[in-house]
Amino acid sequence: MKPLGFASEYVYSVSRAVVGFLFLAHGLQKLFGVLGAEQAVALSSQPGMAGLIELFTGTLVMLGFYTPVVAFLASGHMAAAYLLAHGPRGFWPIMNGGELAVLYCFVFLYFSTRGSGPLSLDRILRGRS
Repeated sequence: MKPLGFASEYVYSVSRAVVGFLFLAHGLQKLFGVLGAEQAVALSSQPGMAGLIELFTGTLVMLGFYTPVVAFLASGHMAAAYLLAHGPRGFWPIMNGGELAVLYCFVFLYFSTRGSGPLSLDRILRGRS
């Protein structure tokens, strides 16, 4: 039984856009000290570079532009964030504060296999999803 099967492609596109927007917000926090952040980080620092990646990939995933490639990069970024920032604090994500990094990693990995969907710049500009 597929209660929302008729709308699954559109639900996917909206989910992709929301996740991209949330990831973009993480980049904005780091780079500009907004959205609840106490202060911005130095652009030349590791968190600054992470903020740039999050801003760039979050925006493109949200818009559905080159989603397979960009989401794969974002997934790798989150895997590295987990290993470098959370992994040393313990194995279990729930105990080392890394559950969001793991979740983003696998959601972006899924997006990289699925494409952009019908509500995307890829569909508008290139006729691909």
